[in-house]
Amino acid sequence: MIKIQEITTKDILSKTNLPIGDYAVNPYVGCVHACKYCYASFMKRFTNHPEPWGEFIDVKNWTPIRDRGQLAGKEAFFCSVTAPYQPHEARFKRTRAVLEQLQGTGIRISISTKSDLILRDLDLIKTFPGARVSWSINTLDEDFRSEMDHAVSIERRLEAMRQFYEAGIDTTCFISPIFPGITDVEAIIERAKDRCNLVWLENLNLRGDYRGRILNWVHDHRPDLDELYRQIYTKKDRTYWSELDGQLRSYCEANGFRYVRNDDSLRAKHGELPVVVNYFYHETITKSAQKQQRGEIG
Repeated sequence: MIKIQEITTKDILSKTNLPIGDYAVNPYVGCVHACKYCYASFMKRFTNHPEPWGEFIDVKNWTPIRDRGQLAGKEAFFCSVTAPYQPHEARFKRTRAVLEQLQGTGIRISISTKSDLILRDLDLIKTFPGARVSWSINTLDEDFRSEMDHAVSIERRLEAMRQFYEAGIDTTCFISPIFPGITDVEAIIERAKDRCNLVWLENLNLRGDYRGRILNWVHDHRPDLDELYRQIYTKKDRTYWSELDGQLRSYCEANGFRYVRNDDSLRAKHGELPVVVNYFYHETITKSAQKQQRGEIG
């Protein structure tokens, strides 16, 4: 049973220090996708919820967006600590409400999702200049996917990506998090290469309360990887990531992909092979950004 309640916040646009936009947009608190590896689970400490992460959502209501005339040329990121198109969005339409309020301001939008519910808003998203949408995919194995998250299937994500790409919207296949010894990065690129402008690669980082969950899962289901995970996450040995970086660079060179590190300024035109961007050595959440995110709830 998911605990649902409505709350009131001052603003839905929060200035952010994240390297992905000027504003973060989080229409919900919590997320029922319940990803075992979710860094945003740290938000539970600030919500007064006794329910486990993944078993509650707070639905936000907010005052109308102010200073609309000052948003042109800025960028808003959906979302930094929740999922914009988790299943309850079909009922509450909070993400759609933000999009409707931002329409016509000239602001650019970037949306990260694991859902195909976003297809509902395709026509609306098309009206924003330079809109970008990314889908998180870290496996083609549905059994492993269902162990790690409660979002829609990989095939549904890939189909939504295709429809957005064919509609002329910049799309990204976000291969994240890459599980050492489990995620087949090359296979995912092959499945997504005809429907995205970018492929982002991000390694699995283990911190906070989900570190134990992941290591216990690996021990119970893939004990053959125990030593590899001990080397990476206890001894802090980065050899695996360095070797995977070299392997993927060679793969991309052999197959005609451009391969860069920590830079998404390059992106392929529609009809070209996507640019592959390696973020193995890039920390997405800075301490200052965490502080900003925590202060957002009100």
